[in-house]
Amino acid sequence: MSEFAPRVFSGVQPTGNLHLGNYLGAIRKFVALQESHDCLYCVVDLHSITAQLVHEDLAGQTRSITAAFLAAGIDADKHIVFNQSRVPEHAELAWIFNCVARIGWMNRMTQFKDKAGKDRENASLGLLAYPSLMAADILLYRATHVPVGDDQKQHLELTRDIAQKFNNDFSAKIAALGLGVPMQVGEERVDGFFPLTEPLIEGPATRVMSLKDGTKKMSKSDPSDLSRINLTDDADQIARKIRKAKTDPNPLPETVEGLKGRPEAENLVGIFAALADRPRADVIAEYGGKPFSEFKPALADLAVSALAPVSTEMRRIESDPAEIDRVLAKGGERAREIALATMKDVKAIVGLL
Repeated sequence: MSEFAPRVFSGVQPTGNLHLGNYLGAIRKFVALQESHDCLYCVVDLHSITAQLVHEDLAGQTRSITAAFLAAGIDADKHIVFNQSRVPEHAELAWIFNCVARIGWMNRMTQFKDKAGKDRENASLGLLAYPSLMAADILLYRATHVPVGDDQKQHLELTRDIAQKFNNDFSAKIAALGLGVPMQVGEERVDGFFPLTEPLIEGPATRVMSLKDGTKKMSKSDPSDLSRINLTDDADQIARKIRKAKTDPNPLPETVEGLKGRPEAENLVGIFAALADRPRADVIAEYGGKPFSEFKPALADLAVSALAPVSTEMRRIESDPAEIDRVLAKGGERAREIALATMKDVKAIVGLL
């Protein structure tokens, strides 16, 4: 039996407007990965209700994320674009993984601690268990790679732990059914049903920070709209936000090492490098020693040229919600074919009739 075929899965929650951090950290990578992998890109609407059950327009937000995928260049004919709740096997496999994962694993998840805050007893069970659903999202399609930001590495490590425990616990059954696939686990070559999915973290701006505070991640939930560049912002809004972005009084350093201890400068240089697809060292070589009054206009022009076509196309696609629904329905059908095949094997391995 051959090794796992390269396959990418990733998802975005439909909560609020997508911003520059989502674009650079995820969506632009999604587009590039289409050239080398079979890809499934999912609007993870089930995840969006873990921290907040009631949403004003969850369906509209789901369509908006889909429009952003398509506007950025994801090809929904060659690859699969769908929303999570169309494929019930996500929740079905998540329940099995809830029984594989250990409570201690979940309690160590830093994002749960951050989102639950001090009143953890009042957080939803879904918020605690959602990394198990994330593992199911990925492994339902036996994905080999996931493009993730730095903040999601811990969840992907949990996905690998769940896959490995499942493979170990059911190793005899997997072998008896002939469902094992050769894979490398450390220095050992073994057969497993689920792959140990690898993260794809690359590029000069894997984590884009707030334009108002370089120590905090750019976020859809930040009360200040000036803290982020939304994908729906027009050219004037983009330029204004960069012009007002927080900086320190010193000119840009003349070496990359000089960015240390200067979070706002490091963030803006990282954004420039990512948008221009250039190393940060190149940006510093060009703008090092110059004041922000020279750098910010260049960054604004670059951001507008990169993002304005995406925002224009996104608005065009959003004007036809029926077409977005057609894309999601077709993608859901294609995703479910894969999901049903996986769950058939999982049920046989576990012993569910």
